Amino acid sequence: MKLNLNPIFRLKGKIPKGEFFLPPSAFSRNLISSDSWLEKGLLFGHLSYPLREVPPNWHQNPLTGEVMQGMERNWWQIPDFDPLVGDVKLIWDASRFDWVLSFAQRVKHGDLALLERLNIWLADWCEKNPPYCGANWKCGQEASIRVMHLAMAIVIIDSPAGVSQTLLELVKLHLNRIAPTLSYAIAQDNNHGTSEAAALYIGGSLLARFGVENGAKWQRLGRRWLENRASRLIGRDGSFSQYSVTYHRVLLDTFCMVEVWRRRTNDAAFSRAWYSRTALASEWLRTMTRGENGDAPNLGANDGARLLPLTETDYRDFRPTVQMASCLFQGLRAYPSGVWDYQLRWLGLEEAEQEATIPQSRTFDDGGFAVLLAGEAMAVMRYPRFRFRPSQADALHVDLWLGGTNLLRDAGSYSYNTNAPWQEYFPGTHAHNTVQFDGRDQMPRISRFLFGRWLKTHSLRPLETTHGSVSFSAGYKDGEKATHLRSVELNADHLKVVDEVSGFKTSAVLRWRLAPGVWWNEGCSFTNGDHRISVSASVAIERLEIVEGWESRYYLEKVKSPILELEVTQPGSFTTEYRWGL
Repeated sequence: MKLNLNPIFRLKGKIPKGEFFLPPSAFSRNLISSDSWLEKGLLFGHLSYPLREVPPNWHQNPLTGEVMQGMERNWWQIPDFDPLVGDVKLIWDASRFDWVLSFAQRVKHGDLALLERLNIWLADWCEKNPPYCGANWKCGQEASIRVMHLAMAIVIIDSPAGVSQTLLELVKLHLNRIAPTLSYAIAQDNNHGTSEAAALYIGGSLLARFGVENGAKWQRLGRRWLENRASRLIGRDGSFSQYSVTYHRVLLDTFCMVEVWRRRTNDAAFSRAWYSRTALASEWLRTMTRGENGDAPNLGANDGARLLPLTETDYRDFRPTVQMASCLFQGLRAYPSGVWDYQLRWLGLEEAEQEATIPQSRTFDDGGFAVLLAGEAMAVMRYPRFRFRPSQADALHVDLWLGGTNLLRDAGSYSYNTNAPWQEYFPGTHAHNTVQFDGRDQMPRISRFLFGRWLKTHSLRPLETTHGSVSFSAGYKDGEKATHLRSVELNADHLKVVDEVSGFKTSAVLRWRLAPGVWWNEGCSFTNGDHRISVSASVAIERLEIVEGWESRYYLEKVKSPILELEVTQPGSFTTEYRWGL
């Protein structure tokens, strides 16, 4: 790229003209659609802003009104971070074409006025984002998400007239953009590679059906890298390379769209190994997801992505993805019938009849996750097994759940482009339920998305179940020779955690990020009236108090949260007990 040798510099294209989508073969008024994007836009699954029937400004930050300038420039001339607009994801989000899915649902209901609006908005997007100019062409993954959403709209509308030439031209423009920089996406070892491989496979298959040049080549290229990415990025236990619950959903939504398209086109099945890894990844997310409300631990990076918003469920409800992936890749229903089935119905998929068994306590050792289950309680402990780059310094973090309520919580990640204090706060050690040594992170920060001196687990005691309780322990020694060994025991009515620390220079601080609410002190215990957390230490306690912190459950949202902090200046051990049902 820096030498101007990449074929991307020679790309040119014409703005597609004409109708993109054609009327459906039949209406399905019995399906329940998402009403997002009819009167309001929805950013990152939770931030709404008013819309009119006319298309939005594709280059405007909808929260501040600031407009990104210089969009006539080639995409590679656009800066990564525009100081005027801020986070470029605010520009990209409307151009992910979530609204294409929403409009397609209404068209399938029989609202042909929405078909007209769909075509008008797509024409406007093409006119205001001429091929390969401006920020909305900058990222190959963003282009890939558009291709996948266009393909799913084809499935939803199911026009008897087939696919218009205009839509084929738009898809070809996108694949021309994605293919030359695919090697960059693959090198990231994350969802960039899976998304771009999926777009090449799906879009290439579509183009090949209509004899469009390079379609079959792109389809083969996408298939090859889909196989490769599943083998490399999904562990033998279903863990994904990004160590993130929300990015795990992105992976599964992507692979679900691939399989939906493959079945629709009667293309050859993927390898047995591919289906094995996707089934394991499905089981990973099912184990993490709480059946009561679909929420899951806020572990790892969370950028607000939800690729298949076909239901009115909350952004943090993972059940639609789990149900779809379980049916497609395991032949099992994760949950009884509910709103989470609507994705299957919109995409014409059969719902599995057999229900999966209830998840059990287990470790996902390839990714470094231990899941402890007792009664209605779940504890998840994060321990270092880094085969891929970690984005957060969260070693030995513990999440605690009672039913669908998150009692001990992860702070989340808030934003990828914010000022320094927040950029350091959310990915850092102090944003997790673990011990921080000498006021520093467990690993030194190298860049915005990269830590150095990756930790390794040096001691581990496997899961053990005895008399209704389940226990697990793991420990590490960091680059500064400080050590932390954590033992966790979960029972139906309480959690017990023992931490042994040594090797630090000045201080060790244990943090427990509590659920929002009023907590008050009763000796060495703190309570909110329903729950009680008690902490003791084998050495003198320098400080034990609840302080004010922050958490972010949704992208670009941060709210205050109570944090219990215990500080010591000598090596020793801490014992924490968290009890509920007082």
